[in-house]
Amino acid sequence: MKNRVLVGAVTLVSTVALGGCGYLSGLGGPDDRTVTIWLMKDSVSADFLDRFKKSYEEEHPSIQLEFKIQSWSGIGPKVSAALKGDDTPDVIEVGNTQVAQYAESGALRDLTLESMRDLGSEEWLPGLADPGSIDGSQFGIPWYAANRVVIYNKDLFEQAGIKSPPKTRNEWIEDSRLLNRNGNQGIYLAGQNWYVLAGFIWDEGGDLADEKGGQWEGALDTPAAIRGMDFYKEIQSFGDGPKDADEEHPPQTDVFAKGDVAQIISVPGSAQLIEQKNPELKGKLGYFPIPGKTAKNPGSVFIGGSDLIVPEKADNGSAGLEVIKALAGATWQADLARTMSYVPNKANLAHAIEGQEGTAAMAKGARRGRATPNSPQWAAVEAENPIKPYMSAVLRGGDPLAEAKSASERITARLAGS
Repeated sequence: MKNRVLVGAVTLVSTVALGGCGYLSGLGGPDDRTVTIWLMKDSVSADFLDRFKKSYEEEHPSIQLEFKIQSWSGIGPKVSAALKGDDTPDVIEVGNTQVAQYAESGALRDLTLESMRDLGSEEWLPGLADPGSIDGSQFGIPWYAANRVVIYNKDLFEQAGIKSPPKTRNEWIEDSRLLNRNGNQGIYLAGQNWYVLAGFIWDEGGDLADEKGGQWEGALDTPAAIRGMDFYKEIQSFGDGPKDADEEHPPQTDVFAKGDVAQIISVPGSAQLIEQKNPELKGKLGYFPIPGKTAKNPGSVFIGGSDLIVPEKADNGSAGLEVIKALAGATWQADLARTMSYVPNKANLAHAIEGQEGTAAMAKGARRGRATPNSPQWAAVEAENPIKPYMSAVLRGGDPLAEAKSASERITARLAGS
């Protein structure tokens, strides 16, 4: 699915509503082809699309680009219908974790050769590229990414005598303990922020679900996953985050804006909401990657983002692939990252966002980015989401192993289609 990360990030960084509009050139000659591209609302700005369209059509005089902007709400059935041949576009933007469910239909073009030969797939961020790869074949081309970082109140850090952000889990724990006093919360972390939990589990060598012999099974009850939940419980204790709610109930940005919270875990764009709520915090917010177990690497994070796919039934699929090569190539990746404050699809393009403190912190964390289990049925898991009540139960004092086994059984059932 898209990127619950990006639901916040994209909306915040884009101020232009593109809803439903198409960008069309004038009529061309008889050999001209129109490449139809479905992009999601707020993924990119109108200005970026205008620049790209003008440049691409100047370089490819026989190609006209038609961008049709779609809403994330209800997009799954619409894409599925399009893949069957109902008004099929030539390129579709999909959430990075949606690729598996569309590839399962057999209606996507295999882009493995082009990925290796033309796009340098070996350099893509694994957390963005892996969800687009199914059984060794690449069906989704990574376009952009975003992930969570720690947003912190510089004044509260200074008052606590903390001169620089923590780089390890142990330092993070000690700093949060120092910050959690004098009426301030060291960190506000809601009890059901399961994407943050996933990162802690990955750091321990575990996962939310594992594939064994072609079958997917819930894995919250493994020793590694339980260690990840133990760390979540420890860091969550240095604040008053609700044990039975997620980060949107109440919105953690509103809580942070009150000025007595030292840290939250969110996408960098959340700073804009905080500053809108409390202008006195403008210029007082900092960012750092979620710390890892050692200073060598930041902590693992869930990467949300978008891939570009080509339907098998697309009339101009080959021409659409050429458009993808441009959008996913170095020039337009750098432009997109600067324009939208995204993480580029390759770590070696991170220089494009130098000077953007929040985005730079995000890019550092993205090196350790991962995605949810690459099962076509993962959407069914999220629809019920047994991870959230599991977390609440443990935070309220429930037996970690027993609660994890129960949640894992429910995950297994959903991944099996039952």
